[in-house]
Amino acid sequence: MNIAIIIAGGAGARMGQDIPKQFISIYDKPVIIYTLEGFQNHPLIDAIEVVCIKGWESVLDAYAKHFNITKLKWIVTGGSTGQESIRNGVFNLEGKCDGDDTIIIHDGIRPLVEDSVLSDVIVCCQKNGNGVTSMPYNEQIFVIDEDNDKTTTKYIPREKLRRVQTPQAYKFDKLNWAYHEAFEKEIGIYGSSYANTMMVELGEKLYFATGSDKNIKLTTKDDLEMFKGYIKSKNEKWLK
Repeated sequence: MNIAIIIAGGAGARMGQDIPKQFISIYDKPVIIYTLEGFQNHPLIDAIEVVCIKGWESVLDAYAKHFNITKLKWIVTGGSTGQESIRNGVFNLEGKCDGDDTIIIHDGIRPLVEDSVLSDVIVCCQKNGNGVTSMPYNEQIFVIDEDNDKTTTKYIPREKLRRVQTPQAYKFDKLNWAYHEAFEKEIGIYGSSYANTMMVELGEKLYFATGSDKNIKLTTKDDLEMFKGYIKSKNEKWLK
C-alpha cells in the first residue's frame, strides 16, 4: 500500500492568526482540505493519516467528512516539535501496514502538490527505498566570513546544491526503524530537523525525486496571498 502521513501538528505562530494556519479558510475551504484533496484524488494513494494539532482533531474529522475525504483512516495527535509529530504518525502505523509499504510524508501547509510530483516520489521510493522531492538551487550562495558577517570570500557552486520539499517517501520498515533509533539515541530530532535530515544523520543515502516551484509552503501572510493567486488562476478559463 501507499500511505500518506500529512503533518498538521503546528500552531503556525509566524502566520500571526488566531487559529492554526492549516485551518484557515481560503475561498470557503480550509488549507488542510486543499492538501488532503491532492492525496484523495491521486490513484496511487490508498490511505491517509493526519497528524493534527492537539485540540483540533474533531474539527479535522468534521471537515474531512464534509469534503468527502474518504481515504482518511487515522487522525493522530501531534507532538511538541515537527519530528515528534512525524514520529507519532509513524508509530501509529505499527501493526497497521506492512514493512514494504510506501509511506509518503507531506506538510499539511503545502496545499499545491501536483499529481506528477506525488507520482514521481512514490516511483522513486519503490525503486530505491526512498524518494525526496527536490529542486535545483537557482540563486548564488556565499559563506559569511568568520570574523565579519557582513563580508565574504567564499561561495558554494549552486550546481552542487538541491533544495528539498515534501512529499518525501520511505519504506515503512526503514522509516519505523529510523524514528526508534533517532529518538533513543537523540540523533537528528532537534531544531529544524525533518525525516530527510534525520535519515542522513543516521547514515542513509537519499534519492532525489522531481519537485515543483508551485509546491509552496504557507508560512506567512504573503504565502497565503500567493496561494490565493494560484487558486484564482486555476479557475481562469482562458489560461492554458
